[in-house]
Amino acid sequence: MNIIIISVGKIKEKFMVSAVEEYTKRLSRYCKLSIVEVPDEKAPENLSEKEMEQIKGAEGESILKHVKEGMYVIVLDIQGKMLSSEKFAEMIEDLGLQGNSSITFVIGGSLGLSGKVLSRADYRLSFSHMTFPHQLMRVILLEQIYRGFRIMKNEPYHK
Repeated sequence: MNIIIISVGKIKEKFMVSAVEEYTKRLSRYCKLSIVEVPDEKAPENLSEKEMEQIKGAEGESILKHVKEGMYVIVLDIQGKMLSSEKFAEMIEDLGLQGNSSITFVIGGSLGLSGKVLSRADYRLSFSHMTFPHQLMRVILLEQIYRGFRIMKNEPYHK
C-alpha cells in the first residue's frame, strides 16, 4: 500500500523532524510512505476574509498538483468525522481490500484547506475539535497510521 501525506509547510523544529523520521522508519515495514511538502503562503495578522480565501486557494492549488487520478484522498478537517484508532485501522484496511492502493492524507496550512481541496476529498477526518499546528499534525497522523498498521497486523502497541 502507498501512503502519501501532502502537507503545507516545512517542519523546522528538530524534535518534530526526529519524530517524523522515526515514524517514517517504523512505517517502512508496512507501506511505502511519501511525504510531500508544499509551500505555505505568508499569512500576516488581521487578514480579511477575501485575503484568507486567496491564501487557502494558492495553497490548495499547490496541494492539488500532487493529487493524482485514482488516489483516495483523506483531508484532515476539524469539521470531519472522528474515529477511534481501531476504526481508523479498519478504514485503512477496508480501503486496501477495496483496491485503493494509494491513500493520500492532506494537512492544510494555518488557515485550513480551500474549498477545492475539500471538495476533492473522499473522506474528511478530524482528530479533535481542538486546533493543532499543522507541523504537529503530521507527527500525530504518522503515529496513528503506524498504530493502525500495528492494529491490522494484531501486533502489540502501547495503549
